[in-house]
Amino acid sequence: MDKGQKEKGRRANANALVLESFVLVLFCFSSLFVPFFVLRSSSLVPQSGYRMLSKMSGAGDVPRRLIVGITGASGTVFGIRLLEMLRETGVETHLVLSQWAARTLVHETSYSVAQVQELASERYAIGDVGAAIASGSFLTMGMVIVPCSMRTLGAIAHGVGDNLIHRAADVVLKERRKLVLAVREAPLSEIHLENMLKLARMGVSICPPTPAFYNHPQSIDDVVSYGVVRILDQVGIHLGTERWSGEMRRPARA
Repeated sequence: MDKGQKEKGRRANANALVLESFVLVLFCFSSLFVPFFVLRSSSLVPQSGYRMLSKMSGAGDVPRRLIVGITGASGTVFGIRLLEMLRETGVETHLVLSQWAARTLVHETSYSVAQVQELASERYAIGDVGAAIASGSFLTMGMVIVPCSMRTLGAIAHGVGDNLIHRAADVVLKERRKLVLAVREAPLSEIHLENMLKLARMGVSICPPTPAFYNHPQSIDDVVSYGVVRILDQVGIHLGTERWSGEMRRPARA
């Protein structure tokens, strides 16, 4: 091979190396910046929606929405009072009444099912497992089930999502949001206690609506209201009431 051919070969190799380097730089540039420009310009991701999601991603921007489940256990008045007390707080309530809750509340209270549903911001049918609250992408503060029957307790503990109350509770668990169960039963069997322990270990608040007497309640209404206040404390909603101050005093005699 003469000197001219060797020189031509070296130039060809050099040109190939430069071309390869240019292609590599172009590939790296496109990998870093093209997805960004595609997202910014794509009609599938509106700019307003992008900004809204960014704003809502902060810890303090979770919508003030609370899912409320009322089941068939005795004590539906606690669920009704909770809805009443939240109406003036700016908290959006999303209500699901079970079939037996509807029957129990008519037996135990002077309310109709329609009147209780009107207390909530939104209400859903028990079988509507395609409702907004059945999805983790629907942001909420959490869920309270008050009262919570032992059937509902067991279904949640074992991941049985055969109605909307069970499914919504399952979503709250998987999304690591606050779940409060105002369980209502006495006495408690080993099965009940084991289910409560299992859920408590997952971070669920087991909060039976037990009465307090240090605040000297004057009526059943006082007992119910205070029980609801303590349930709402568990989800970070703190309503004004007479709380323990450490001061001992005798109740006034009738």
